[in-house]
Amino acid sequence: MSFLNELNRISWEGVTTAIGSKGASDVERALARPVGRITLEDFQALISPAAAPFLERMAALSHARTVERFGYTQQLYAPVYLSNVCSNVCTYCGFSATNRIPRKILNKAEIKEELDALAALGMNHVLFVTGEANARVGVRYLKEAFEIARERFASISMEVQPLSEEDYGALLSFGLSSVLVYQETYNRETYAAHHLKGMKRNFDYRLETPDRLGRAGVKKIGLGALYGLDDWRVDSFHVAAHLRYLEKTYWKSRYSLSFPRIQPHEGEVTVKSVMSDRDLAQLICAYRLLSPEVELSLSTRESERFRNHAYRLGITTMSAGSKTNPGGYAVDPQTLEQFEISDERSPEAVASMLRAGGYEVVWKDWDPTYDGFSAANNAWANTEGRTFATNE
Repeated sequence: MSFLNELNRISWEGVTTAIGSKGASDVERALARPVGRITLEDFQALISPAAAPFLERMAALSHARTVERFGYTQQLYAPVYLSNVCSNVCTYCGFSATNRIPRKILNKAEIKEELDALAALGMNHVLFVTGEANARVGVRYLKEAFEIARERFASISMEVQPLSEEDYGALLSFGLSSVLVYQETYNRETYAAHHLKGMKRNFDYRLETPDRLGRAGVKKIGLGALYGLDDWRVDSFHVAAHLRYLEKTYWKSRYSLSFPRIQPHEGEVTVKSVMSDRDLAQLICAYRLLSPEVELSLSTRESERFRNHAYRLGITTMSAGSKTNPGGYAVDPQTLEQFEISDERSPEAVASMLRAGGYEVVWKDWDPTYDGFSAANNAWANTEGRTFATNE
């Protein structure tokens, strides 16, 4: 049993029609639901064109429910790209195997240099990102990177190629806390049109990755679609259905959603469905109303202006100071980025903006003891960095 069985019962065309048929009364009904009682049909109403006039009400309700659950806090994080080597051919990605770009895999010394640079920015959590190249940047390589990171950071996440349940279990013992894996689009035909070669072309294997994560006992699982590949409303519904299934099936895990919109990169793709800033704000609110527990993340893909306002809608996590190329912080800042950053402010500048808005800034996801690691083995436990990370 996996979400694949659920997906096969959902009609893309049927969802498209259902969303388009929603009216004001459907939106009103959804907004009147008690906390945690929003249905997937209600969610269709909240992301429909009919909900656009209700955005202010949705925003106020989303903000209130976020504060009830998470308080006035925002977690900051930044990714460390370990490699841009990739065996996939994807139309929308700068790392695509057919792009003639310099390729780089960080060695141990370079990983240490990058992590030290990230720690100097105040971060006590790291997200490792790689291209999908299991032969060269596989589990053995990731274990080595995790061992280096555990000496410097309280928690470790990753966004790499999908792995087996056994591999995820093995990485848990090296400090893995959470895994982000995006389906990109839930439309099989669109997916095939944009994933031309490599393991990522296997739609079903990628779709079932969160199930393998849940069975392995990974503590947090991140989902999302790449907005622009297909109708953003229909893809968003499928993400919501996937989230609802996972929350019920693997209830011991936490979940996060991200909202990447296609940005300029090496190798262009025509955007099929344009998502405006207002559309994105509506979607953020809809997801918060659907799930009071889910963590919502906003990346530096989005503009400074948008992020300065959107974090109050329901966002709980923001990236800051991000570099999307291997060695971008210290080793080799000139290597090609996976996508262009829009908000280029430093982590401290973003933190200052948040504090000015009355929010507390959190620099780590959770303490290493939560992952079964002694704080005595974590360098931050006995440094000023720990004070900086927890008391800001």
